[in-house]
Amino acid sequence: MLRRLIAIIATATILFSSSLTLAQSKKPKPPDKFPPNPLEITTDDPLSPRSPKDQQPLTLQERQKLEPALDALNQEAAAKLQAGEPEAAFEIWNRELRLRRFFGSLAEVQALSRVGAIAWNQNNGEEVQYITQRLQAIQKQTQSEKKTAPIDLELWRSLGQAYQNVRSSKLAIEAYNQVLLVVREQKDPIALVETLQTIGELHLSWFDYPKAAPIYEELLSLATSLGERVNEITYLQRLAYIYEQTSQPQQSLNILNKLAEIYVNENNLTKIPQLKLAIASDYESLAKKNPNLLLEAFKNYQEAYTTAWQLQQFVPAGEALQKLIALYRSQGQTDEALQASQILVQTQAQAANFYGMMQAYDQIGQLYLERKEFPQALTAFQKGLKLAQQLKHEEAYFTGQIEKLSKTNF
Repeated sequence: MLRRLIAIIATATILFSSSLTLAQSKKPKPPDKFPPNPLEITTDDPLSPRSPKDQQPLTLQERQKLEPALDALNQEAAAKLQAGEPEAAFEIWNRELRLRRFFGSLAEVQALSRVGAIAWNQNNGEEVQYITQRLQAIQKQTQSEKKTAPIDLELWRSLGQAYQNVRSSKLAIEAYNQVLLVVREQKDPIALVETLQTIGELHLSWFDYPKAAPIYEELLSLATSLGERVNEITYLQRLAYIYEQTSQPQQSLNILNKLAEIYVNENNLTKIPQLKLAIASDYESLAKKNPNLLLEAFKNYQEAYTTAWQLQQFVPAGEALQKLIALYRSQGQTDEALQASQILVQTQAQAANFYGMMQAYDQIGQLYLERKEFPQALTAFQKGLKLAQQLKHEEAYFTGQIEKLSKTNF
């Protein structure tokens, strides 16, 4: 029996050893290589006028022969896409793009830009990647040539636009920054503004507010110096939004006050209520460090309400009153909060905002409770209940408040 057991163990050991040796001899397969960028294929093409390595410019005769052929490829690819054959379409476009190199960097970038926009719209991420890689290669080559040749503005602008078409905003900004350097040196005010606008929009598209702010500050300065009021207002609005998003109340105040001044001077009062609300909110934020600024917050909320009421803008008027009430309550000014709440009821009635009226009556009830004036609180909650029943909303809440007060011996 013992011999048999030893034999079994020996056999098992041999089998295990053999399987282990076999497993070790089978080396893991290397991962599949990424397919090469089809725009970098260098095999001969029947349409090639010469070897791709030949850097000499095309002769006039070569250009006249090749250009219509490439235009035909573009049309053929577009037809394939229209027929529902996107894979075949981009194969043809890639062939066209490879051949466009013979016309120089600018023509190639413009073609890459065109096809890149189509690839993005078709959600063809692989093609977008190929085109982006090729654009980066051209950019790298252009930067190396910059030391010996003047900057080609049209090429850099085209690179920027091409990157935009494939949604590579950061690379687009790099390209437009090269343009910006040149137009500053050339002191071209129109080109400077156009380039700054493009860079500013690109920063905003990436929510990069800290980098967008100085761009729009410069644009604002240029517009102000040139007396371009429409552009000045546009840049002020952009900056107000930027500083609001970055929680910079002091910078926001500076911008909003400039806007308010312009609107008042132009008698465009319809914009004032919302502006005053934003100004008051900034003062309220700053008052956390400097309580003296609370007076400015009160003042601007009051101005927002007054102007809105005069203009019959009852929604912002109600918003201003709600902000005022909250501010009064935070300062323990219950009488003022009650008075503003009564006005709020009238304002919400003018706006036909029954939900807002219901909330205002609830607020009045709560304020009377704080003062232990229970009969007045009961009346407010009863009025709130009537509105709640009409709206079929929060009926149980108001009923509960009324029941609690009914049990109170007042």
